[in-house]
Amino acid sequence: MAGRLGGKVAIVTGAGSRGPGLGNGKATAILFAREGARVLCVDLAKERAEETVGLIRAEGGEAEAVAADVTRAADCREMVAAAVGRWGALDILHNNVGIESRHDLFDTTEEDWDRVMTVDLKSMFLATRAAALVMAERGRGSVTCVSSVAAMRGHGRTAYATAKAGVIGFVRSVAAQLGPKGIRVNAIAPGAVWTPMVAGLGEAARERRRAATPLGTEGEGWDVGWAAVYLASDEARWVTGQTLVVDAGLTITTNNASLR
Repeated sequence: MAGRLGGKVAIVTGAGSRGPGLGNGKATAILFAREGARVLCVDLAKERAEETVGLIRAEGGEAEAVAADVTRAADCREMVAAAVGRWGALDILHNNVGIESRHDLFDTTEEDWDRVMTVDLKSMFLATRAAALVMAERGRGSVTCVSSVAAMRGHGRTAYATAKAGVIGFVRSVAAQLGPKGIRVNAIAPGAVWTPMVAGLGEAARERRRAATPLGTEGEGWDVGWAAVYLASDEARWVTGQTLVVDAGLTITTNNASLR
């Protein structure tokens, strides 16, 4: 373990993968542990979190699994209490939970809109509030919320893009409020990363997404995870209210093909 997060206690929400492969949350939890953090792996399905915990423990890391619905305030409070009860503190919260909706303005139902806003945005609010109450008592902490380049580019995924833009606005607002308490809050905006969440798009879409970026390479959960390690570490001690884009250069182009 390199030790960039040595001695820190971290919560990673959405720490499991919904299918074979490596999602952003799973990769982040593994890298946090490799860097010395003790990690509470949280997922709606506990077996997914337990799989991640198993991988961490197999490498000699320390982790526990907890089932929680982070769209519920009570679950977020219990999640934070579990970390503090197990390790006595909380230094890092990584908000990774999110779902997709690929509907445009006219095809998005009211139910779909509410569902995406609840999972992708409300969860960030509830989890951050619960964690910040504990972090403020110690006068330090780091919160990272996963947004998306969909928040920065015009395309057809109306509810998803709006929720992810809301994440960035939330991060800026909360960073200003929590800075005086010693808590940093930042966002990561991944590009067309290939994860279990999008595996159903098929190989043709996978190749199109890869080719659309200036680097011409495929993003992985590890790429998002390493960005999370940086933002959680003391190396980023003077960074707050920012959005770190991890997208192989997609947002400097006019090509939206990889987002479909």
